Amino acid sequence: MLLSWRSLPPRVAVGRCASTIQVNVQRFVPASGSIDTSVLEQLQAFVSHASRLFVISGAGLSTESGIPDYRSEGVGLYARTDRRPMQHSEFVRSAKSRQRYWARNYVGWPQFSSHQPNPAHFALRDWEEKGKLHWLVTQNVDALHSKAGQQRLTELHGSTHRVVCLDCGQLTPRVELQKRFAALNPGWAASAGAVAPDGDVFLEDEQVLNFTVPACDACGGVLKPEVTFFGDVVNRTTVNFVHNKLAESDAVLVVGSSLQVFSGYRFLLAASERKLPIAIVNIGPTRADHLTDIRVSVRCGEVLPAIQL
Repeated sequence: MLLSWRSLPPRVAVGRCASTIQVNVQRFVPASGSIDTSVLEQLQAFVSHASRLFVISGAGLSTESGIPDYRSEGVGLYARTDRRPMQHSEFVRSAKSRQRYWARNYVGWPQFSSHQPNPAHFALRDWEEKGKLHWLVTQNVDALHSKAGQQRLTELHGSTHRVVCLDCGQLTPRVELQKRFAALNPGWAASAGAVAPDGDVFLEDEQVLNFTVPACDACGGVLKPEVTFFGDVVNRTTVNFVHNKLAESDAVLVVGSSLQVFSGYRFLLAASERKLPIAIVNIGPTRADHLTDIRVSVRCGEVLPAIQL
């Protein structure tokens, strides 16, 4: 299944008034220095020279919208807690794990789904509208690029805003599942802890014991968010599609990703093999630093809107 913008449910209308980073979300963004003028000039020249720019975005782009990530130094989930994300094998084999996951997700969904794009998302959307950006591949599952209006988009790891049946393959909007959860659990309540990057919250096991999880309304099968959990692999059709878009491009820009997960890093290896120029905007080191021509360690929302087309 091709995970492009066309498979999203209707987009939420979002205005152009997204603010710059707010005080209450700064705790999710690692510290960074000010923009070095000479490096910014190099990045400006890099973008100006490209005519078919291929962009890969990661969780560092969404931290500025208030969504925490896993790996950021000092502020990521791995640094703050011993919590680890759901594994694909655990979700598939264990009804209890699915109950725990969906209970946490049900509590966290109103807040997670309310996050809005930040200036970096809108800058990339503007680059597309002006013909600079050829294709954007995001490793994020938060749908913020789609909310910003991005259309030349592949959600490499899917989207939490969609739900898939593991038996019949039916896709439904996540918002509809929220209504079914509420109907099946009228007296259920839980106090939420911290929000995780994938949209759920921290709950104690005893809090989820009486939570009822609905089955697929088409076949009675198991429902799963239409995302690639840790331990699973990205659909081969999607990977091939992205490789084709990369082959059509003349430069690669990474924004907000450490590229620690191979599903995204593989495209940097392919770009290097094609001898495409590569630039990276990310706070902290990345797996592809040895492949890049330009390395900028500042917030995406600070530097991307500053690029002139």
